[in-house]
Amino acid sequence: MEVTVLCAVVACLRLLPSRSQFFQYENVVLSCEGNSTEWRVRRNTSKQINELCPSYSIDSRCIFNNVYEHDSGVYWCESEAGERSNEVNITVTDGELILESPEHPVSEGENLTLHCRARTSFSSLTHFYKNEELIGSSSTGNFTIQSVSKSDEGLYKCNVSGLGESEERRLAVRGCSPQMPTAPVAYIVLPVVVCILLLFVLMLLCLFRNHKGRLDRSVSYTDVTISQEGKPQRISDVGSVPTLYSGVMPDSS
Repeated sequence: MEVTVLCAVVACLRLLPSRSQFFQYENVVLSCEGNSTEWRVRRNTSKQINELCPSYSIDSRCIFNNVYEHDSGVYWCESEAGERSNEVNITVTDGELILESPEHPVSEGENLTLHCRARTSFSSLTHFYKNEELIGSSSTGNFTIQSVSKSDEGLYKCNVSGLGESEERRLAVRGCSPQMPTAPVAYIVLPVVVCILLLFVLMLLCLFRNHKGRLDRSVSYTDVTISQEGKPQRISDVGSVPTLYSGVMPDSS
């Protein structure tokens, strides 16, 4: 099972092989991957606290030609300025079997596969136990738990005839966050859309009123004199006397 690495912004601690459990006498390389070669591997073990990697080190790597049980502990990268990377909990066993399981809690509903790794090849069935009770057997060395739940928490180990059994590994399950009550999508989306439209209309009205007010304040007034030219008179009209007309009635006698 590969190690899930949570990288810091500046550096990551990576392992080769990419796992956190090893057999005694295995070769293991720990490397600090970052933006500088000033990173060094440090560890906390049962014997030493905040110890610089004692094995052969080159650049930002720590190389174990052989790991031993006393090398079990917490490892990380640290810079000269005191910055730290992610931590990895490494376990070394002198047994013949290792049960590979997640280091961190598993979320409810996920599928989980446990793998029984042997120091040497074998053809026998692998038996898996939870809290000392047999829960299944496999010819591939794998055991899958479908849709993990809180009831799956406990201590797990594997056993192979002729090779013995692995150390127990604790499985922790993280509960899912409570879900919102289900409701038709329309009941949720429609009010939201209506509110957005109302806000949009109100914003337009406010903008219109502000714009209109600025236009009214910008109007200026001034006195305007309007002159009207008279219609020019003709020469024949100048000095003329008005003509009078009268009617003549005939005498009836």
